[in-house]
Amino acid sequence: MKKVMFVSSFIGEIGVAEEDGLITNLFFGGAFKPQNFVVEETPLLKNAVNQIKEYFSGKRKNFDLRIKLVGTDFQIKVWEAIRKIPYGQTITYKQLAKQIGDENSFRAVGLACGKNPILLIVPCHRVIAENGKLSGYAGGVLAKQKLLKFENENKS
Repeated sequence: MKKVMFVSSFIGEIGVAEEDGLITNLFFGGAFKPQNFVVEETPLLKNAVNQIKEYFSGKRKNFDLRIKLVGTDFQIKVWEAIRKIPYGQTITYKQLAKQIGDENSFRAVGLACGKNPILLIVPCHRVIAENGKLSGYAGGVLAKQKLLKFENENKS
């Protein structure tokens, strides 16, 4: 059974879940909740919540948490590439597709971003449309906009 803790932020309530000592989900508000979970504080979740608070205070640029990505091989490849996007920077779905070796898979990359189970830690909010539009974020486009603005203001 997954254990979940919640933390408040300027983008709303954030839930973080763990199972067997690994972070498995991070979700905003009611956007997603893992099945079969119990609200419980564990050392890992307490650490995750502290890192999330540090991120939102501008003190943390990268997360140092053990995670478990569950998806197709393609999705995991996309999510691992997303984890390498530097804080405060964005890339397009097409650029990300090119990075993983198939420039024409940008639509599939977008779908993989939408299935990202660990928002924020796997920072898919940093992936944008080629025309600069902020589309398709599981946490909501407004949250994506706020996160990008926040990171841009706190780059240094």
